[in-house]
Amino acid sequence: MRSAPLPGWLYILFLTLLATATDEFVIAGVLPAVAADLGVSVSAAGQLVTSFAFVYAVGAPTLSMVCERLPKRAVLIVGLGLFAVANVAAAVAPGYWFLMAARVAAALCAAVVTSAAFATAAAGAPEGAQGRYLGLVTAGMTTALFSGVPLGAWLGGAFGWRATFWLIAAIGVIAAVGLLLTAPDVPGTAPAPLRTRLAPLRDGAVLRLVATTFLAASGGLMFYTYLGPYTAEVAGPSYGLLSAVLLLVGVAGLAGALLAGRASDAWGPRRALRRTLAGHALALLLAAAVAFADTDSRYVLALVVGCWAVVAWALNPPVQGAILAAAGPDAGMTALALNICGLYLGTAVAAAAGGAVIGTLGVAYVPLTAAALLLLSFLLAPRTAAARPVPGGVAAGREP
Repeated sequence: MRSAPLPGWLYILFLTLLATATDEFVIAGVLPAVAADLGVSVSAAGQLVTSFAFVYAVGAPTLSMVCERLPKRAVLIVGLGLFAVANVAAAVAPGYWFLMAARVAAALCAAVVTSAAFATAAAGAPEGAQGRYLGLVTAGMTTALFSGVPLGAWLGGAFGWRATFWLIAAIGVIAAVGLLLTAPDVPGTAPAPLRTRLAPLRDGAVLRLVATTFLAASGGLMFYTYLGPYTAEVAGPSYGLLSAVLLLVGVAGLAGALLAGRASDAWGPRRALRRTLAGHALALLLAAAVAFADTDSRYVLALVVGCWAVVAWALNPPVQGAILAAAGPDAGMTALALNICGLYLGTAVAAAAGGAVIGTLGVAYVPLTAAALLLLSFLLAPRTAAARPVPGGVAAGREP
């Protein structure tokens, strides 16, 4: 039986997350130009990336809790409008601190828009298709990961670094108009006391899944962050080879995100999550074995990295489905935002921990350390969903 075609608004959510995620990475490709234009050091310009990630991680659960009771369509449209304004401000920034403030504003808007986008995709999915819907939206973030820096570098070289922010602002406006015309009406939750809205922060099942995401992100992104040194270790230093490997990661990761959505629908999110984490840990162990074996083969490198990318970027659809099942509909947006917070905190830990591993043990130990973190994540991931009462007396969220 063929699956029903995906609705147009879902592709606009893909575009939405492509824009918000690209906004984080795009400036990395033009740091020297930004530093020279604004009269600051490259390291100071790099803090524009760090501040975006930190504010995004902190702002996601905070703003989502505030916006939980608002209609998701309105949150998306207003959030994207403000996101576009923040990027216009970045494009015309007269100085470093003005640009920093614009980046902070854009990060806050991106955080709430991302949470609302995932909540809309999940709520708008027909029965048995939630994983596919979440997978397509996740693919927007995945595409940004391998397109953001090259796009920023090309635009910066051709038209100046400010053009990157003009482009992101334009995409934000296009996405806002598209959602205004096509997005489904997903109502907000009923007014509730602060204690009720903070429920995900006290929900052991939700926090356990957030910790699972944190550990998986720490391990997977540790390997991704130091993929350049790993590539040189396995197949010799080559800028052209590294570019090809990064492109391979993007294509394989995009496939992984889409396949994971289908797997989540077929197996249930909890089971799909555990199988994804197990596959991720095995892929990292294989990567470590290749590094220690001193194969010096580009083909082996491509095979290992391609397999790893598929399972690494398969994380989001099943973990988001599991989070929604654990939190319930009244706190889904806040719970998803907590998961995003765990993802971004894991990203921060990955860079620092990976650097320490390389400094003390060597590059070959990076995938080995990452595999250990994935094993911990696998052991922490719950086997079955907690039963949650729903109308009609049926326990929701339990998988076969």
